[in-house]
Amino acid sequence: MTWAKPALVLLAGVFLTMPVAAAEPAVEPAAGELLIASAAIQDPRFHHSVILLLRHDEKGAFGIVINRPLTERPIAGLLAESGGRPDQDAQDRAIEGTIRVFLGGPVEPSYGFVIHSGEYRRPETLTLDIGVAMTATRDILRDIGRHQGPKKYLFALGYAGWGAGQLEGEIARHDWFTTPAEPDLVFDEERGQLWERALARRTREL
Repeated sequence: MTWAKPALVLLAGVFLTMPVAAAEPAVEPAAGELLIASAAIQDPRFHHSVILLLRHDEKGAFGIVINRPLTERPIAGLLAESGGRPDQDAQDRAIEGTIRVFLGGPVEPSYGFVIHSGEYRRPETLTLDIGVAMTATRDILRDIGRHQGPKKYLFALGYAGWGAGQLEGEIARHDWFTTPAEPDLVFDEERGQLWERALARRTREL
């Protein structure tokens, strides 16, 4: 993967500019469910993908692919690539440790998102009802590097997005199954088996 500078528009409040789902009528499947690609999807961007749905309303849908690991990266390097204040940069360079990087989807692969366990929360954190949350600021990476972050987490670049009615059309074609996004699935260490495990738990065929 090529990393431009700044390769990571990490956590720059991009997600916070999206429409707030709570103001829209409920649309199924709801945020907090997993979308599981059917075996019929041959598009390499989504083949055997499992996506945590973070938002779904009449304006569209937004989610993060959680089973596409890319590489391991130093946290200090990611923070440096995301830009920041000069005084903060010096502190960030001292942060040790690495983090596993996932491909969260084909849209805006320079944007970073942290899916994490629900006990960690910041003012900008999006919290789902399943004990899973998402935070998109540099501060969560700093906290992880300082061992003050969430107990479980997954860092992804990019996201999967659908316009109004687009996901509903794909569901009507039976491209996706769904299942509740239980934390043990979201943070399963056996990423290579996640598609099969999630598929076995599907609650319905849409």
